[in-house]
Amino acid sequence: RLDEKHAKVEVLATGLPASPGAAVGQIVFTADEAVEKAGHDRKTPVILVRAETTPEDIHGMEVAIGILTSRGGMTSHAAVVTRGMGKCCVAGAGDIEVVEKAREMRVKGQVFKEGDWISLDGTTGRVMKGKLNTVAAKPDDPELMKLMSWAEPFRKLGVRANADIPRDAIQARAFGAEGIGLCRTEHMFFGEDRIKHMRAMILAGNEKDRRAALKKLLPMQRSDFIGVFRAMDGFPVTIRTLDPPLHEFLPRREDLMVEVAVLEATKPRSPKLKELKALLRRVEELHEFNPMLGHRGCRLGITYPEITEMQARAIFEAAVTVAKEGVKVFPEVMIPLTATLKEMANQGAIVRRVAEEVFKEKETKVDYLVGTMIELPRAALVADEIAKEAEFFSFGTNDLTQTTFGFSRDDINKVLPTYLEEGILKQDPFAALDREGVGQLIRIATERGRKTRPGLKVGICGEHGGEPSSVEFCHHVGLNYVSCSPFRVLTARLAAAQAAASDKLKVEGGRTK
Repeated sequence: RLDEKHAKVEVLATGLPASPGAAVGQIVFTADEAVEKAGHDRKTPVILVRAETTPEDIHGMEVAIGILTSRGGMTSHAAVVTRGMGKCCVAGAGDIEVVEKAREMRVKGQVFKEGDWISLDGTTGRVMKGKLNTVAAKPDDPELMKLMSWAEPFRKLGVRANADIPRDAIQARAFGAEGIGLCRTEHMFFGEDRIKHMRAMILAGNEKDRRAALKKLLPMQRSDFIGVFRAMDGFPVTIRTLDPPLHEFLPRREDLMVEVAVLEATKPRSPKLKELKALLRRVEELHEFNPMLGHRGCRLGITYPEITEMQARAIFEAAVTVAKEGVKVFPEVMIPLTATLKEMANQGAIVRRVAEEVFKEKETKVDYLVGTMIELPRAALVADEIAKEAEFFSFGTNDLTQTTFGFSRDDINKVLPTYLEEGILKQDPFAALDREGVGQLIRIATERGRKTRPGLKVGICGEHGGEPSSVEFCHHVGLNYVSCSPFRVLTARLAAAQAAASDKLKVEGGRTK
């Protein structure tokens, strides 16, 4: 946290408290600048300032001690990623104008350039001028540990973590996570040694070339899964197949257009120009007006079944490898964005076929489940049908909130302050679960799914999994677990225990009467 006792505090802007904590550092405007300025030893503290972040900014976000964006909400890319990393983030600070080309941040008539110091309070959403002092947190505080030891015996709801790499899985276990509720495979493709193969797959004009590129990605994915399985020895790991639209793995359309224009004017015969034009053509082909409701999730796996095949093979080859080492492994393969039984059946059949192929080749079997991520109202309403193929449900409450309300989670901050002020909404539905609408869909889907498949395992893996009132709701609806960012696991455990203890007190109070 920030130490403001004897400091002169000038608040420049207030955004959303997207990820708690404090950060004091020098401004940088691009991910590459963050890496360069922070250095290999990371001795120079930097704060990455962007209009909004994208998956291409991951390398800069990793070295920055804090993130500030002028756009985006509580479930924006910056918010979700920083919560997973345990870094401070203020998102949607609308009073701030980020001018990337000029390398400037403008607010309240003041101009801040690269290297200027600012301080962020991720708990309140405040952005402050200058260099304030900080007070380090104590995650192993004896009093906190004592409180957790009192609370744990009451808890009935399981708590897992959203983790994509072994380091995060290890951190999650240290906080008491009982498995991984969401492992996002797409984050594994953004490494420098992988993105070129991913782009080769996307640019491929036929299945043969796509499979050739996927073959190069297979050992990389397998290695990642091996690390995660080892870290979660004895606990289930839910792995989501590829979810985002393919354009997210390619350079931005606008950036490519600028590069092409510059080369046409300066080096019209450059071999790179031909390469960039081909890339731009593919980006244009993949361009969608509403990509979050477009060619993504299970739709990708149905259009390009070889992608699902490769990922399933990587999962089961990794599972068999660690099982032979004595690791207790429980993979759960999750198909995203299903809306119909046939979508689930299509992708489930591929996963199960590949699993049997791997077990036969390796002469070893492991237990596994194939389920789905419920993110669309239709899926919730026909959950009894989908449960014929899905062996578990996990509610992706970020997108389920988005598709139920019709709000864009990245743009809601344009209307949210007014909605809260006028009392139209009591709270940000992306921060705390909307019980009246989204919550009812969760209740309906859980009840209908379990009518078809008694004992169906059900959880949530959206950011609501670490928010106390949302955890309480999940307890009362009868979910098996919640899953949240590693650094919110303690909060979720405590909230789950409080919900159970409250139930017990009500029952005992009723008996007394």
